[in-house]
Amino acid sequence: MNAIKHIIAVASGKGGVGKSTTAVNLALALKARGAAVGLLDADVYGPSQQTMLGVAPGTRPEQQGGQYLLPVMALGLKTMSMGYLVTERTPMVWRGPMAGGALTQMLEQTLWGELDYLVIDMPPGTGDIQLTLSQKARVAGAVIVTTPQDIAVQDAQKGIEMFRKVDIPILGVIENMAVHICTQCGHQEHVFGEHGGERIARDYGVSLLASLPLALSIREQTDSGRPTVIAEPDSAVTALYLAAADAVQAALAGLGDDAVQPFPQIQISDD
Repeated sequence: MNAIKHIIAVASGKGGVGKSTTAVNLALALKARGAAVGLLDADVYGPSQQTMLGVAPGTRPEQQGGQYLLPVMALGLKTMSMGYLVTERTPMVWRGPMAGGALTQMLEQTLWGELDYLVIDMPPGTGDIQLTLSQKARVAGAVIVTTPQDIAVQDAQKGIEMFRKVDIPILGVIENMAVHICTQCGHQEHVFGEHGGERIARDYGVSLLASLPLALSIREQTDSGRPTVIAEPDSAVTALYLAAADAVQAALAGLGDDAVQPFPQIQISDD
């Protein structure tokens, strides 16, 4: 893991705000900028990246040395997900420590190789997985995903406060579903309210990395395994993801080169 230059956590205070869609498109946008990128699906209870990346059902990571896993290559990304290790019908009926242990195994026992960025798709909330990640690796920064809705913004605030308590910098906020544009008449409507992402970014003194529309194409493309950055590389939405990737790179450059925290060496003796 010491060969990974930057770990980026993509997180949200609540579910349903498009965090996983943002994570995969951000990872692909960083790759489009010429970086070597990995994507870890840390949502142990509800993994979805294998579907969004178009990985065939039943795909399993290869093992090396009986202890390590080789990442699954998908759309040019090195990926790992609990979705590769269980079937889509297998519920993860686990208590917190078991979920944290699963994250630790995927993080530490995957042979990532040299990466410029490892994007981690976090589960929603501020629980065991988030704490485990902060303890196991030096995270270069977090990207907070929200919708303009007041309830989503309130939960996003909790996410920002949680990362601050564990000394993880906030790289910026991405606002999803900011405006719906009718495909028939072009009418614009703020279904979930407006300026929520801008407001929370201003309150915490961080950047609003992107404000993305509520678009049917984004949902259709990720469901089909061809995220927007791949499916429509010249579209206006892809340009927003690329701009967000540029802003994330600039924010990390301002923080300096943060590498993964080396793991301590444990020695056992009979004394």
